[in-house]
Amino acid sequence: MSGIIEEIKGPSDVKKLSSGNLRKLAKEIREILTTTVSLQGGHLAANLGVVELTIALHCAFNSPRDKIIWDVGHQSYVHKLLTGRKDGFSTLRCHGGISGFPKCAESPHDVFQTGHSSTSVSAALGMAKARDLKGEKHHVIAVIGDGALTGGMAFEALNHAAHTKSNLLVVLNDNEMSISKNVGGMSAYLSRMRTDPAYSKIKEDIEVLTRKIPAIGDAVYKSLGRVKDTLKYLLVPGMLFEELGFTYLGPIDGHNMNLLRQVFVSAKKLKGPVLIHVLTKKGKGFEIAEKNPDRFHGIGPFNIKNGDTVKDSKVPTYTEVFSKTLIKLAEKDKRIIAVTAAMPSGTGLDKFAERFPDRFFDVGIAEQHALTFSAGMAREGFRPVVAVYSTFLQRGYDQVVHDICLQKLPVILAVDRAGIVGEDGETHQGTFDLCFLRHIPNMVIMAPKDERELQNMFFTALQYDGPVAIRYPRGNGVGVPLSFNFEKLEIGKWEILDNGPDLAIFALGAMVPMAQIAVEELKKYGVKATLVNSRYVKPLDQNLILNTAQKCKNIITVEDSTLQGGFGSAVLELLDSSEITNLRVKRLGICDYFVEQGSRDLLLEQCGLSVENLVKQALDMVKTAELPKIKPAREQSS
Repeated sequence: MSGIIEEIKGPSDVKKLSSGNLRKLAKEIREILTTTVSLQGGHLAANLGVVELTIALHCAFNSPRDKIIWDVGHQSYVHKLLTGRKDGFSTLRCHGGISGFPKCAESPHDVFQTGHSSTSVSAALGMAKARDLKGEKHHVIAVIGDGALTGGMAFEALNHAAHTKSNLLVVLNDNEMSISKNVGGMSAYLSRMRTDPAYSKIKEDIEVLTRKIPAIGDAVYKSLGRVKDTLKYLLVPGMLFEELGFTYLGPIDGHNMNLLRQVFVSAKKLKGPVLIHVLTKKGKGFEIAEKNPDRFHGIGPFNIKNGDTVKDSKVPTYTEVFSKTLIKLAEKDKRIIAVTAAMPSGTGLDKFAERFPDRFFDVGIAEQHALTFSAGMAREGFRPVVAVYSTFLQRGYDQVVHDICLQKLPVILAVDRAGIVGEDGETHQGTFDLCFLRHIPNMVIMAPKDERELQNMFFTALQYDGPVAIRYPRGNGVGVPLSFNFEKLEIGKWEILDNGPDLAIFALGAMVPMAQIAVEELKKYGVKATLVNSRYVKPLDQNLILNTAQKCKNIITVEDSTLQGGFGSAVLELLDSSEITNLRVKRLGICDYFVEQGSRDLLLEQCGLSVENLVKQALDMVKTAELPKIKPAREQSS
């Protein structure tokens, strides 16, 4: 790393640079972003689009005294480079390295930890009111994308901000994208604001004409402020933000640093809430990303010359298998509707949208609405499939309870990225879905051991007259052949994969292949285990559990989920209500902590979800003298 960036130890160094050197800095930052993400993966397009915006923010404000909150936070890479983290930037998203999102423990400049969208204005307003109560004078700035404005929480915060009248700056980063192309009324509204030249043209003409009036031109121009406000309401569609109580500035070219700095400095002097509308281009400066901003939103390692991603396996991902299966099922069942919250490509529904455009709905970043909308469709006889990442399903918990399960509506939740996700870290791990879904009445929860079983689960779910959640992991399947001759699975029926008297292993979903290897390893120690594919978390296969417990007095449950309230807890609850005695049960899973970033394999090993640890725990239970030597895992619950 060399050039002007080498001089930047913190925001104060950015302020010292000339306009020419700021432009050079922007170019260097784009080169660093592209190179680093090509090696590590990450969120490239959004960060390339906010280079000038971020530099201008740090020129105009004094971080960390002035609080800058990044909505979602995946566009904070530039902010990290400018706030003392450039030397460690090569460790982006690596275990123990720089986080791909704002992280308070990482830097005082990361004033609020984010990873999910539409939260920034709420957090910023809370900080602004705290500032007022303490009698402090610093600025609070929320940077929110136009995609995040489709989230209802953002509007709740905007409405409250206008009511409080606190000094607050909201920077609307308008790049016409969330992850995929934005949809909905807000997107259309902002598009009209971007493209309607009438207001800006008339405003300029009035200024030019009135200032030409001899002697009194400036005074006349100032007196026309009220007329300009009237024109503004007549000529700019809606003026929604001013109606909400914000002073609206924009639209402004988000790649013109000098203009951005001037506007930010002026905005600091205004009273009350201010919204600055900034237009940026996602992927700016890297032509391939500019042309394919959705693909380069979040991307794995890629070839920097042609943009091709580096693939290490020909085995399809679970997401790809879901996509192909749903399309095949929808060809024969016209009741099937596909719903996503602004993630058609990430969830694999983009192919469904191409094949069945009238049966596909992208509701924007609005998980709550997606779920209740689907409930309404289900009430009218359709079979909605809501494809959502596990971490984002958390945002619609009440809708699952109140609008879907209470009415026992046949909505299918395709819970993608369940379990350990990897490099996106704490805000994106899918470790809580079992805990918050398992206790809801009327819910059926499935977890496939491989991609073929995933196919059969969706086929089964479509024939079940009630809510179903199917959770599956990120990444490639295990390589079993696919078939579109689907098999209906009996609800609540588990599958015995191996028989042995010494102990029983109840493995769930993505943990089954690992457990199969462990069982073969145990045989080398003379230990014969019963291995069960526990593919239903709810309902449990009670007969199989109790019968197995009568024969095998040692039981291990294995799940890639939080142990508190998870699959192992469900087994314990059932066994506790039985009269079986002299049982030993050990649960392997994720303990009571937020799993940090790192490769999926590394994090699973750290959580004790490895072949080696399962073998060790099994041998310990049956008191075998020969115990394998492995690195200690995190403490496991028993």
